Amino acid sequence: MESTEYDILNYDKLKKQLSFNFAENKAINDLNIKPDAFIPVLFSLKFGGDWSFKTSELEAMAVKEKITRYNENTGEGYTLERVTLFVNPCLISNEGKVLRLEKCGAKNERELVERPFRVKLDAEDIVQAELNPKIMEISLKRIKGPLSFSGSAAYGVSHEIEHLAGCERTGKFLWEFKYRVQG
Repeated sequence: MESTEYDILNYDKLKKQLSFNFAENKAINDLNIKPDAFIPVLFSLKFGGDWSFKTSELEAMAVKEKITRYNENTGEGYTLERVTLFVNPCLISNEGKVLRLEKCGAKNERELVERPFRVKLDAEDIVQAELNPKIMEISLKRIKGPLSFSGSAAYGVSHEIEHLAGCERTGKFLWEFKYRVQG
């Protein structure tokens, strides 16, 4: 590939990225939400996972759920990503106890921690983003709380609430496990 072809490809990619960034900014303005509050959603969409962000004025967290839609007849499907943004979240209740290994971006290794199986929370503002790979669209809407989550999403809520509170659980490391070979 010649240099000019490469430059054209990079230029086209840059134009698409800038257009996408302008669309993000417009969505933030249309929602009438503080741009800082939207950072966890942007990170979740771009990098995956659950995210939280805190300033002196606000706390925000985004929790991602994966929902696979599969058609048995055609043998085709897609996985929708639903990201729920909570601005100044308030945890209402926890239920159950689940042991699980998790890796936080701030830590180098996975740790065994205890998380609730079910959580219920509310927030001053809740925005739901759905990334649909089938139609290549990200839809945004405000929703009312309180909301309940179970399983993986509940673990994510628990983890991000800890980040916002400035305290994190520590647990046992993977290297503290014992191997058992079954015959």
